[in-house]
Amino acid sequence: MFKDVEAVEVVDELISTAQKAQQIYAGFSQKQVDHLVAVVSQKLGEQAEKLAIQAHEETGFGNVKDKIIKNTFASEHVYNSIKDIPTVGEIKRDDINQIIEIGIPMGIVVGLIPSTNPTSTVIFKALLALKSRNAIIFSPHPKALKAIMMTVEMIEKAIVAEGAPAGLIQVIKKPTLEATQYLMQHDKAALILATGGGAMVKAAYQSGTPAIGVGQGNAPTYIEKTANVKEAVAAIIESKTFDYGTICASEQSLVVDKEICKDVIKALEDKKAYFLSAEEAQKVGGIIMLENGGMNPAIVGKPAVFVAKLSGIEVPEDTSVLIAKQTNIGKEYPFSREKLTPVLGFYTVETWEEGMTTCNALLANEGAGHTAILHTQSDERVFDYGLQITASRVLINTLGALGAIGFTTKLAPSLTLGCGAIGGSSTTDNVSVLNLLNIKRIAYGV
Repeated sequence: MFKDVEAVEVVDELISTAQKAQQIYAGFSQKQVDHLVAVVSQKLGEQAEKLAIQAHEETGFGNVKDKIIKNTFASEHVYNSIKDIPTVGEIKRDDINQIIEIGIPMGIVVGLIPSTNPTSTVIFKALLALKSRNAIIFSPHPKALKAIMMTVEMIEKAIVAEGAPAGLIQVIKKPTLEATQYLMQHDKAALILATGGGAMVKAAYQSGTPAIGVGQGNAPTYIEKTANVKEAVAAIIESKTFDYGTICASEQSLVVDKEICKDVIKALEDKKAYFLSAEEAQKVGGIIMLENGGMNPAIVGKPAVFVAKLSGIEVPEDTSVLIAKQTNIGKEYPFSREKLTPVLGFYTVETWEEGMTTCNALLANEGAGHTAILHTQSDERVFDYGLQITASRVLINTLGALGAIGFTTKLAPSLTLGCGAIGGSSTTDNVSVLNLLNIKRIAYGV
């Protein structure tokens, strides 16, 4: 089935090494595990800037300042959220119902790593794997290979120096499609953590190995008539320009009540957003997607001014975001789709019901089950939005990009965001350490 003999041999060797290391690591105590996780948090936090520079230089996506924040988020915020969770032996006891839960490692985890958030995602997944006493083998996106390898080597070196068996954290050094497919289908692989393009996530679910994959984001952001417009717009601009839009939960389209439309437009323009004319929107829309329907990688993680120039239009040099007024939603309308760059669609609605319908239509078009945002001062609207919207994360009065991952909210800090069954995912969770544990239950008879 697999014709690339070298790729098969390499993966088999990685699996063999990981299996031996994990069998030893499975015998580590909670204290030993927690020490290793703390070491990785500290050592990789110290290297946040170095890794950010490497990722930016190699991929050209985003900017160093925000990538440092993402690396720090992964090494510190994720660590703080999992450090006190018991994962070894008895992890929970229910004396009333007489049930004891025991944490069991899964074995070998396969981690698919995207080019948009390469170093931070490696740190995140490595911390989860180590905390749950699993080994992990990373399949890197070729565009970010050096940055991913650098991160893996730092983690492996740090834990081996502290007594961990070598081989817990590994990476395919010559990534190919066949090597990744063989790794995902390997009978010794216990779980796939898939973060990346839709095709790769789908392949993970079709591999025959249990998988947790995340779908595309296309977060609609509804600015409802009771919203604090200035605060809402400030959050949207900060979020959409963070690392130039590379986080998939960032805002993709604005849905605005007609009553406050003029105020919203003024507030956006005050924040240096540029509203495209119909002719300019046609030019920008023409470069958002490729002929095959995929997103144009040339615009991913690039500033608004770069995207404008690429499309052949001129905008002020301090432009923060490009915005196109829209009425249509569909695969053939690029502004209604996911855009991992500072570009937004803008929809005006007459009523709350129309606003809800528009948000759900955007999610159905692309991004079902992922994330939606609402800016409002009405608790009634909050509950209604949360009840009706087809998203797993419903964010209120905060940044889409940072709220969804648990930076500006109390959601579990995570860089793998489940989209539920509606989005083709096996969970709606912000994936964390318990997703990488098998839990055995001892139950007394009643």
